[in-house]
Amino acid sequence: MKRKQQRRYSTSRIVALCVAVVYALCIAGCSGLDRKVADDCPYKDFIVVDVFDFSANYQGIQSGWFGEVVRKKFNMELNIIAPNIARGGDTLFEVRAAAGNLGDLIICKGVNGQLQELVNEGLLYNMENDLQGKGIMRYQTAIENLNSCLEQNGVYAIPSQVSVNGPNVPSEGIEPVYGPYIRWDLYKELGYPEMDTLEDLLPVLKQMQEQYPVAENGAKTYGFSFFKDWDDNMMNAVKQPCCMYGYDEYGVVLGKADGTDFQSIIDDDSVYVRMLNFFFEAKQLGLIDPKSENQNYDQCFEKFKNGEVFFSPWPWQGKSAFNTFSNMEDQGKGFMMAPVKDLQIYSYGCYPYGNQDSIIAVGSQCVDKKRLVDFIDWLYSDEGIMLNGANLSGAAAGPEGLTWEMHEDGPYLTDFGKEALLNGGEIKVPKEYGDGTWKSGVSTLNYKAVVQCEKSEAGYYYYYDLWDSVKALDTSELVRDWREKMGADTTMEYLQQNGMLLVAPGMMYTASVETSEQSTIRYQCKRAIQEYSWKMVFASDRAQFEALLDEMQATVKSYGYDIILEYDMYHAKAKGGAD
Repeated sequence: MKRKQQRRYSTSRIVALCVAVVYALCIAGCSGLDRKVADDCPYKDFIVVDVFDFSANYQGIQSGWFGEVVRKKFNMELNIIAPNIARGGDTLFEVRAAAGNLGDLIICKGVNGQLQELVNEGLLYNMENDLQGKGIMRYQTAIENLNSCLEQNGVYAIPSQVSVNGPNVPSEGIEPVYGPYIRWDLYKELGYPEMDTLEDLLPVLKQMQEQYPVAENGAKTYGFSFFKDWDDNMMNAVKQPCCMYGYDEYGVVLGKADGTDFQSIIDDDSVYVRMLNFFFEAKQLGLIDPKSENQNYDQCFEKFKNGEVFFSPWPWQGKSAFNTFSNMEDQGKGFMMAPVKDLQIYSYGCYPYGNQDSIIAVGSQCVDKKRLVDFIDWLYSDEGIMLNGANLSGAAAGPEGLTWEMHEDGPYLTDFGKEALLNGGEIKVPKEYGDGTWKSGVSTLNYKAVVQCEKSEAGYYYYYDLWDSVKALDTSELVRDWREKMGADTTMEYLQQNGMLLVAPGMMYTASVETSEQSTIRYQCKRAIQEYSWKMVFASDRAQFEALLDEMQATVKSYGYDIILEYDMYHAKAKGGAD
């Protein structure tokens, strides 16, 4: 990969690398001024660790309480380098790979032969000897399964979302990953109108907007608000509702969870094009935030928090931003799953062998490789899972003694924990845990070591929303009304009772390495699909929408789209167990 790509690098890309290095050095020089190290910390030399993280939605030094934990335990700081934030993430990857150093810690995808390429180019460190006897080896089967597919012997990466559960067990907790979450309080005011399909949501959202055209902060309200950070093979915002009908992506293919259907995303009758039409109609109704094209995830999240948006495709967006105690308890406001009758929500089965869509590794040029291996080992420990996985909603519980404590009948959230985890996270952390608010200090790695329904060695769930003590807290008028209307206590219960959940077995699958030609074609095609998708959603009229669709199809075909479609279709079917 590196030798083939070096010929394509322009002077501007090398300059970009230099700028990135200078930026990192500046951060390192300005950080760590108040370095606190635990008495039993074995690492005496302070280091700044460059984390090249494809999953991160934040760039810069990890601060706050999680940063304090890392400093005390490992005498180091995490400098997050996020392609999602840095425009031109593919270019950033190529430039750093060409220089032979992606980062000290690397979180990336391992699909489509990408892991093999990284190993071939000497970018990853073989951790095999350093892992012997460590706690993470309780997941030895998953680790060996991932690395056994490599041509080289050793352990070069660890899979994410490992589990002891079977592959057909849903990995989620009480909420699925995807779903049509709407402002339930406004839906109730409208008299709970029936919705047979997702398209029936549009007039409902329009009525909400007409009834509440302005949020409390004076900003205009919209049904939808997007961001570009996560666009990859397609426009991410358009892909999300595809998952609400049982499809998930494999490159340029959308495969159904049960293995019964596989589609090219650009086909006229694909579910992706259906959702492009869905959002085009939403835009014609004035339901899409016009600033969507120029905002990032954090800016979009803030609009949910302020009540400016009425639809969320994920529970961990709308609910975590808006469903605070004050909104739910005092005012009966909040996001809940909408009763759309034809839903078939895509659910990820547990991964006995882990998930290679996101992997973690140590860079070959890392100065202190053993310390980074120890850090990865810690991320998979009970404490590491609790702390790294802690957030605002539907997440792990955080530090024992601060956010939760163990009682005779199981774990309970503390008063601080309730405020931090269930009420927006703006509460300031105690001085001994660092500085700032709970929210500002959560881990920015965005990496899940285990699945949501996994239990600790002590037998309790890592994720607090699965605790009986936390379920008993959901007594607001908002939740009571939703439960009465839907006839279920939780979203997952409702979906399972009504046959609306499709579980994709969580099986490990390793594809063949892409050729240089395939990689080049994929890069050209996905950039075109992203660009045209955004243009189609914001098209002025139906004629322009159709013309742009035709142009997109012709453009990617001219790039050699059929070559990567054949590759993706073969591997999507093999992974999905199709005959």
